[in-house]
Amino acid sequence: MAVGDVLIRIGESSVPFFIVTSGALNVMRSINGVEELLTVHATGSFTGEVNALTGRPSLATIRCAEPGSVIELDREHVRGIVQTDPELGEVLLRAFILRRLEMIKSGSGDVVLVGSNHCAGTLRLKEFLTRNGHPYTYVDLDSDPGVQALLDRFHVGLNDIPFTICRGEVVLRNPSNQELADCLGLNDAVDRTTVRDVVVIGAGPAGLAAAVYAASEGLDVLVLEASAPGGQAGTSSRIENYLGFPTGISGQDLAARAFTQAQKFGAQLLIARRAKRLHCDRQPYRVETDDGGSVFAKSIILATGAQYRRLALPNLSDFEGTGVYYGATFVESQLCRGDEVIVVGGANSAGQAAVFLAQHARHVQMLVRADGLAATMSRYLIRRIEQNPAITLRTRTEIVGLEGDHHLERVTWRDGRTGQTETRAIRHIFAMTGAVPGTDWVDGCLALDDKGFVKTGPALTADDLRDAEWPLTRAPLLLETSVPRVFAVGDVRGGNFKRVAPAVGEGSISIAFVHQVLNE
Repeated sequence: MAVGDVLIRIGESSVPFFIVTSGALNVMRSINGVEELLTVHATGSFTGEVNALTGRPSLATIRCAEPGSVIELDREHVRGIVQTDPELGEVLLRAFILRRLEMIKSGSGDVVLVGSNHCAGTLRLKEFLTRNGHPYTYVDLDSDPGVQALLDRFHVGLNDIPFTICRGEVVLRNPSNQELADCLGLNDAVDRTTVRDVVVIGAGPAGLAAAVYAASEGLDVLVLEASAPGGQAGTSSRIENYLGFPTGISGQDLAARAFTQAQKFGAQLLIARRAKRLHCDRQPYRVETDDGGSVFAKSIILATGAQYRRLALPNLSDFEGTGVYYGATFVESQLCRGDEVIVVGGANSAGQAAVFLAQHARHVQMLVRADGLAATMSRYLIRRIEQNPAITLRTRTEIVGLEGDHHLERVTWRDGRTGQTETRAIRHIFAMTGAVPGTDWVDGCLALDDKGFVKTGPALTADDLRDAEWPLTRAPLLLETSVPRVFAVGDVRGGNFKRVAPAVGEGSISIAFVHQVLNE
């Protein structure tokens, strides 16, 4: 190994793992075509971060800095060490995770995002990259003095905002999440032609739990996720009633840990791909995706969760992403620092959002249509809301009007007791009310209840099974739907108790049923 030899180039897939036995390696990132030193691996050190397990493209270039030698291992050998050697596996995993966290903190990724905080597309791409744990550099059009030179260099106009630069050369103008995922190679390691033991649809807590247990027990598992790991729970600022985390954990951190755990055991994730249709008339089952492709499975676990219900306002879409948000993460909190905000909803997610935003916003107006919070929210959150002078709870109150030019500027709410309306100069609404299941793509294939949630096990009536032409002599298993080998877990399942812990439990339990049906 001579000075200047390149061991890994940025963007290369199936990145090897190197142990430096002598000499030194420079790890370089590229910013606008200029290389910058990230770190040096000296004798006794080793390369790699989380992508060493995923097979995703390298985020950096590794070049020999001093003559020497290395030991090279491929990804399967690295995963084998992590799975079979507890002590060495812990060292590697800890290093991989901490290195990725440092890259996220310093913005040392392979993508530059150029946009404005007043643009809905910018917020969407920020959330996509952040929730997928992908490091990036952000250039703010509104404050960066060198932004015009960047626009001129890549021949980008204001109508193209936001835009991204992948690996210093590929420019995407206002890309979709799917286009950005493709540019970054997030799905390059996934073979879609393989018939999987189980395909999990949705990477929320239930889906990730299913993936961890399936992969750890030797099943070939693929997770299909429309956006990012974590689901609705991934937008929670702090979850404090989940077993084992007495000081709480953010939904994003919980999702990131679960995702890494699934990857450790060999589960694969197909990101920014939405299930479009389930073909359940023959086996193996085929799930058609929104990019025109398909994945195939002997069994399927539906974990698509539920989405917050949209406010019934005629001009709502004008302000989604520019004043109306459906998650309260660090990204959104930076947009409303020092402002007055509204949180709509009375469940735990809304309570967590109100308490979190009160640390950043000037004041939080919490609006609920019910007479109080006791029936829908955990007591510890209610007490925090009651004791926080920065939060005002308004019961039997709902929003009836939105106003603004390009961005939300004023909100009108109505008091259900008096009928009186009040208009405030408020620019930010966090809507976290109701639950709409993501089941439109299975309607006509699986039995649903009157609210669109999937019916499973004992909830399936004789009429449901007759209509579905249930082919087996046994009854559906506890989490099994009206189609054999297709299960539903978490918030998408009718009768589910909408908390993180039950979702994780159902995802884990479902794998025991998968083993049973695969052996039939």
